[in-house]
Amino acid sequence: MKHMTKVLALTALITILACSSSPAQQGSGNEVAARVGDRTITVKELEERWTKSEPAEHAEAVRKLYEGRRNALDEIVADMLITQAAKAKNMTPEAYVEAEVSKRAKKVTDSDVVAFFQSNVAQMQGRSLEQMSPAITRYLEQQEEQTAKQALVTELKKTGPPVRMLLEAPRSEVPLETADPSIGNAKAPVTIVEFSDFQCPFCLRAAPTLKRLREAYGDKVRVVWKDFPLTQIHPQAFKAAEAGQCAAEQGKFWEYHDKLFGNQQALQPDFLKQYAKDAGMDAAKFDTCLDSSKYAERVRTGAAAGAQLGVSSTPTVFVNGRMLEGAQPYEVFAAVIDEELAK
Repeated sequence: MKHMTKVLALTALITILACSSSPAQQGSGNEVAARVGDRTITVKELEERWTKSEPAEHAEAVRKLYEGRRNALDEIVADMLITQAAKAKNMTPEAYVEAEVSKRAKKVTDSDVVAFFQSNVAQMQGRSLEQMSPAITRYLEQQEEQTAKQALVTELKKTGPPVRMLLEAPRSEVPLETADPSIGNAKAPVTIVEFSDFQCPFCLRAAPTLKRLREAYGDKVRVVWKDFPLTQIHPQAFKAAEAGQCAAEQGKFWEYHDKLFGNQQALQPDFLKQYAKDAGMDAAKFDTCLDSSKYAERVRTGAAAGAQLGVSSTPTVFVNGRMLEGAQPYEVFAAVIDEELAK
């Protein structure tokens, strides 16, 4: 739900999984943009000025251009691999995809629909489960089909002709602080930085995916947490972020992180304190930390850093500086990580 506050993303259900509060550079350099007398203004100079004056807007524009080109490239590569595989089985590409996707796509159950509804009840605009069930079912089925097709293409890349992606992705220098909660090998070749919000339902959905990535890639990845509370739509998010930092002070961030995501509907200060006590923290120390807003400025600094990078929704993840928005499927993250490790 990339633009939650703009369209609430459930008009036709949900188009992109994220919570949100709200022409680009590609090979530009010394091309001449204008001349004023003897003065030459280059495209590179325009980029530098744009980056300096509107860093978030510039980052978004660069990313959008890359995404458009990369999506087109992925589609062309997928079509080529599928056509070749279908030909080997004497099938049309359409019949081949239908057959292979049906093997991989999981059946959407009533429990899946109920869980989705409950996780997103605030975005259902007062509609009941019965009213929303057909739309949710269609949406989840489409997601399963897309995930299954992506898994198929990933398999074909491994078994088909060699594929080398040479289109370079834009990267951002994500500022990291020693105090940022992190998990994994500090010298890992891939660093995943997550800008997240404890009250965001799609951040909750992303958490198991990131855990699965840690398990799958082991010492090859490190995950770093950055607070990005969307206070306009999540009134408990900022205090929960402060609480997370107070837990980090006692070496309990990740355990507390899981506790908060497991109790998104109860993030008021009294609950935050109880969760700390349940986690075996020094309750008096934690309560003092939270009541004094000891880490409020750290939370603001992290959120400001994200805004400068073009972050406007949660979860937003940077994989070695490459931005991914929303609760993307495991396969999307894995593909980017694999590309990074291949380098």
